[in-house]
Amino acid sequence: MTKKMVEKITNMDEDFAQWYTDVVTKAELIDYSSVRGSMIIRPYGFAIWENIKDALDAEIKETGHENVYMPLLIPESLLQKEKDHIEGFAPEVAWVTHGGDEKLAERLCIRPTSEVLFAEHYKNIIHSYRDLPKLYNQWANVIRWEKTTRPFLRTLEFLWQEGHTCHETEEDAHEETVKMLNVYADICERVLAIPVIKGRKTEKEKFAGAKYTYTIESLMHDGKALQSGTSHNLGTGFAEAFGIEFLNREGKLQPVHQTSWGFTTRIIGAMIMVHGDDKGLVLPPEVAPTQVLIVPIAQHKEGVLDAAYELHRSLKSSVRIGIDASDKKPGWKFNESEMKGIPLRLEIGPKDIEENKVVLVRRDTGEKIQVEKENILAEINRLLTDIQENLFQKALEHRNNKTASAVNMEEFQEQLTLHGGFIKAMWCGKQACEDQIKELTQATSRCIPFEQENLSEECVCCGQKAEEMVIWAKAY
Repeated sequence: MTKKMVEKITNMDEDFAQWYTDVVTKAELIDYSSVRGSMIIRPYGFAIWENIKDALDAEIKETGHENVYMPLLIPESLLQKEKDHIEGFAPEVAWVTHGGDEKLAERLCIRPTSEVLFAEHYKNIIHSYRDLPKLYNQWANVIRWEKTTRPFLRTLEFLWQEGHTCHETEEDAHEETVKMLNVYADICERVLAIPVIKGRKTEKEKFAGAKYTYTIESLMHDGKALQSGTSHNLGTGFAEAFGIEFLNREGKLQPVHQTSWGFTTRIIGAMIMVHGDDKGLVLPPEVAPTQVLIVPIAQHKEGVLDAAYELHRSLKSSVRIGIDASDKKPGWKFNESEMKGIPLRLEIGPKDIEENKVVLVRRDTGEKIQVEKENILAEINRLLTDIQENLFQKALEHRNNKTASAVNMEEFQEQLTLHGGFIKAMWCGKQACEDQIKELTQATSRCIPFEQENLSEECVCCGQKAEEMVIWAKAY
């Protein structure tokens, strides 16, 4: 019996949760820490996050925002200034009660989010309409004391960016909320090849303390939804609670209009679950730490390693390229590169050198392409572009196949049982129906999509007059 060259990954259709755990650990994205629900992001996982971060940070700066950094600790009295906000976060807050051996006079909260810190700062620096808009963003970590955890998807500590802005008018704040949601959608679709649905959260599901919340929702391989980014219009609630006022153009004091928006490391979990397969990760070229891996074939033979390293030198300024010159067998290297989701494998051996060619192998389709040496870079670029587009189209097709409509609860439950995924259904706008749907089906309202359809005149749950169409799904 031959020993498996790469540890087996659980079949995703047999046990999707175990498949996910296998992938994040065996592809060396994370390791578990000694604190329950916390993860160590290993170099390969962090390199993926850095590529996402770099792409998003560039768009954030392009839209006129500046990066800042706020403290990790928040005094309890400060957190309590905005009532809805503290009530929304209270169950997830971690508290610091001692400094060394001394008990603190006031508990300090480890930030679950930084609205109150930004609000306190804005109160000190905003005085006139000439000071607006204030467009700030920070890259940071936060702590939320989750009961159930899973790497990337839900952890006690995670990395993110959080934008916090102040505006002169309600219209300006609305425009900002929409703009940043569109930035998130662009990063998901263009960089991560994840199709998203844009919409508004219901009152029940909106961010604590917000006027309204906009969201992008994506669908995983197993038919569950994942909230992939949110943008909140905070109105004047925090401004009134913290006294953030400015002299307007008429010389009168008025509160600022605020927004906040966030994008987290959980998007790595989404990327894994949207694109991965039974061999492991499938990485979109835009975020892959290594876009091309050179695997020398029969590397013990004269000239093979030299040719492989020469290729590496000639290509490394154009693509993110690696080389596996270890003494492991080619088959093992193939399996490992597939498990790590590397978009292209470049094979070169004695015969290829003789013919002045190489072989390129696509991770997404497994297709092998023989390429003349002089055309290598052009073909690599063409294939990376094609792989990126193919992953997006494949994910979009999967989402379309797992999206259904329902006009009554019998249809709703039947469709959900049949294929999971997104269910489009009309809603009366009452939370009682939203709660009942969750109780009956475990599905929650994902969003009220901006692109509305009139599927029926009646609410799917109570049969009364419908107000709008909602996307429902079981979710992470």
